[in-house]
Amino acid sequence: MTDMNVREIILDLLLELSRGKEYSNILIAAVLEKYDYLDGREKAFIKRVSEGTIERRIQIDYVLNLYSKTPVNRMKPLIRELLRMSTYQLLFMEHIPDAAVCNEAVKLAKKRKFQALQGYVNGVLRNIARGRQQLVYPDREASYQEYLSVYYSMPLWLVEHFIKAYGAASCEKILASYLQRQSVGIRLRETLSEAEREELLASWEQAGISARRHPYLPYAVEIEGAEGIRRMKGFEEGLFAVQDVSSMLAVEAAGIRPGDTVIDVCAAPGGKAFHAADKLNGTGQVIACDVTGYKTDRIAENGARLGAQNVSVRVQDGRLRDETLVAKADVLLADVPCSGLGVIGRKQDIKYRVTPESLQEIHKLQREIVANVTAYIKPGGIMMYSTCTMNPPENEEMAAWICREFAMEKVSMAQFLPEILQQDMKEETLQLLPGVHETDGFFMAKFRKK
Repeated sequence: MTDMNVREIILDLLLELSRGKEYSNILIAAVLEKYDYLDGREKAFIKRVSEGTIERRIQIDYVLNLYSKTPVNRMKPLIRELLRMSTYQLLFMEHIPDAAVCNEAVKLAKKRKFQALQGYVNGVLRNIARGRQQLVYPDREASYQEYLSVYYSMPLWLVEHFIKAYGAASCEKILASYLQRQSVGIRLRETLSEAEREELLASWEQAGISARRHPYLPYAVEIEGAEGIRRMKGFEEGLFAVQDVSSMLAVEAAGIRPGDTVIDVCAAPGGKAFHAADKLNGTGQVIACDVTGYKTDRIAENGARLGAQNVSVRVQDGRLRDETLVAKADVLLADVPCSGLGVIGRKQDIKYRVTPESLQEIHKLQREIVANVTAYIKPGGIMMYSTCTMNPPENEEMAAWICREFAMEKVSMAQFLPEILQQDMKEETLQLLPGVHETDGFFMAKFRKK
């Protein structure tokens, strides 16, 4: 491995992220595509160190502040990111020799014109290497919330938020799950026979991809170890789609029937829309809408691969009325924009960007969308409201608001859900919690238009 070059790529990536203009998953994907000529080990190293440094930032900064006379927030940006990525390697990548981490960091500091700080970089990292087995974190008993914040690298206010909403035990399960390796959700075409599904999974296993049938739905699979989804057998043939099982459950719970007209008002990248099309099995229609051409292009691209003949795509802002859609939907899918707290495990920098203020601001957009799109539902029709977050004001309180403000009533989805989840329903709604359930964090509620 050309460690020096690869580490410099990581350093530049982290510096770019520190400017706050791009999300880590998007930037990391772009960097890996740019350096696609590197071998698999080098690309895996870039991905592991970049993602790990981001997700463990609070814990890493705590450790750096223990060993550095200069606080993290007063370090020069390049030195700060260099020390963060190197500390991550020392704490969490045992197979890399300490000397290699320290020496390469010193070389990189010199190459980037910080010769005067070479001794400082070397001293901090070697002290961490020597003292890491004796690290003392905030006391779990005396300062439980601070301990959770540091140990699981979660902003303190979010720790307090999760404890208040879901209790201390569930909070720690949520935080631990965010730091676990995230599998990729796969939805197999429902038209595939069981034999065809098993044959496809066997081909993935032979290619070194770990494939596990999800216990919640017969067509749901979790995979790990895929170097590229596009290279997997069945991708080009449209035999599967990337979709988390929580999203599949929302479509399952909608109770879509052959011949229905389904409108998905915030559809990109199209997972629910094409799942709905699968449910229709060539009958009815799905109208997939989103706010920009970029988003609808992604939907159309996925639709072409999946061969969805009964799905039409249109650019449509969910806040603005499309008169041609009024009273057309037997089923309306409203997976509205949200704070994204349920997918922090996949998009780690969400936890650093979200604020208490932004949690409040998102309500306005959600209410504007719902107030508009309820007009698209036929009398007696269904709306599935969902978010990928864990925040009562965006979820349970929104469900109550919908019933108060519109001619809508909550209806049970229990018959469509696995038995193991039915016990967790409250007032006809379901809040899924990562670490508690085998899904991302996700909320869903089902309504009927009176």
